[in-house]
Amino acid sequence: MKSLCLVTVGVLAMTLLIASISLLVAHVFQTVVDLQVKQGTVLKNGTETFEAWEDPPPPVYMQFYFFNVSNPLEVLQGATPLVEEIGPYTYREYRPRVHVQFLDNGTKVSALNPKTYVFEPEKSVGDPEVDLIRTINIPAVTAMEWSRSTPLQFATEVLLLLYQESLFTVRSVHQLLWGYRDRLLSTIHVLHPEIDPVFGLFSKMNGSDDGEYVFLSGETNYLNFSRIVEWKGKESLNWWTTEACNMINGTDGTSFHPLISKDENIYIFSSDFCRSLFLVFDSSGAVAGVPTFRFVPSSMVFANTSVNPANAGFCVPAGNCPGTGVLNVSVCRQGAPIFLSAPHFYQADPKFVEDIEGMHPRKEYHETFLDINPLTGLVLQAAKRMQVNVHVRKLPEFFETGNIRTLIFPVMYINESVLIDEASASKLRHVLLEASVVTGIPFVIMALGIVFGIVFIVLACRSQRISEESTEEERSPLIRT
Repeated sequence: MKSLCLVTVGVLAMTLLIASISLLVAHVFQTVVDLQVKQGTVLKNGTETFEAWEDPPPPVYMQFYFFNVSNPLEVLQGATPLVEEIGPYTYREYRPRVHVQFLDNGTKVSALNPKTYVFEPEKSVGDPEVDLIRTINIPAVTAMEWSRSTPLQFATEVLLLLYQESLFTVRSVHQLLWGYRDRLLSTIHVLHPEIDPVFGLFSKMNGSDDGEYVFLSGETNYLNFSRIVEWKGKESLNWWTTEACNMINGTDGTSFHPLISKDENIYIFSSDFCRSLFLVFDSSGAVAGVPTFRFVPSSMVFANTSVNPANAGFCVPAGNCPGTGVLNVSVCRQGAPIFLSAPHFYQADPKFVEDIEGMHPRKEYHETFLDINPLTGLVLQAAKRMQVNVHVRKLPEFFETGNIRTLIFPVMYINESVLIDEASASKLRHVLLEASVVTGIPFVIMALGIVFGIVFIVLACRSQRISEESTEEERSPLIRT
């Protein structure tokens, strides 16, 4: 009877160990979890995935930082600009998707994404209606660049003198952000109605959208979840000089496909940057107890054409490349000489930092990043950081430019950030716990196999010891002849 029990325990231990190893090698339970995640990550009406995509629960905050010019007169004489960072002025950003329509049997979804900003005084340094900023007079600079070497040059100079416009202006934070009626632009508007008489860095962007998007739902392939295929009715852009630069790639940055690996590139289309860009894996971490992969923009995205020749398509006009870390977006900003970069020219050519006194680039404050849970593709924490600059130079036709040096002049930068709320984090932790329980079944089976193996070894050793310790007298028959 003891031998039968011993054999049974041994066979059971061996069977459990072989079964657990086979399951681990075949990734059976991991495949089951992956399949469930793929099937659940689809934009389909009535699902939690769709509801979270339509109206994201985590709060989004937009912080604005301005650069106040301390020595405008000296700058006009050729001195190095001295600027002081002032901010943040923080706004709560609401960005639900509206007018959602399912297309092509549920494989595509169209939507508008209006954004509304509500000021948060307790998270700000002052009152945007009161606080004044001295900065570059963007309408005046733009008008000078538009009219130089044209029949309108003399008329523009007369208007600048009439309205006593200079290269620098003093405006409130609210005016610079949300707009004010500019006298110079209002006069130009009479001759050119396409020119908006109201100027503001975020003019007409509060309570409005940036055009209709068409997304793939992920129904046919989980890798296409929420990928943009059309924007404003077009499948590609027309601002840049190459087909590759005009491509609309990736999502809008709020959601990604599940099962993300460290080796892949994350693509994002941003209408703010007027282009698509990609991010690469940076590090592993955790947010609210949930494991994450951090992705940051690749150094190749804004690299000089000598490092990344593909960026030549972003040089407009052709061959006019500003340098590493800076993007000329005047082609999509009504011709205004607007250049974008990371805040404080982080990772840009050192010459841009050296040209402006007051630039202090730091990775922790000025880098854009995304913290994504690799299993679900959900964004747990993110920060989009972008600086608005103006290209200024001496224009002999306009005495307002004085002897100013040619500069990429910083005006302000934004920090658009999001952090998952506790309710969403708790729900995600529960989902990940269930997934870990399922994927941990082979290890449980292996543990049972090891336990039965230990029991088998103990029983076998004990049986052997009992057999060796018995005396010859004990082993002799009870009835002797």
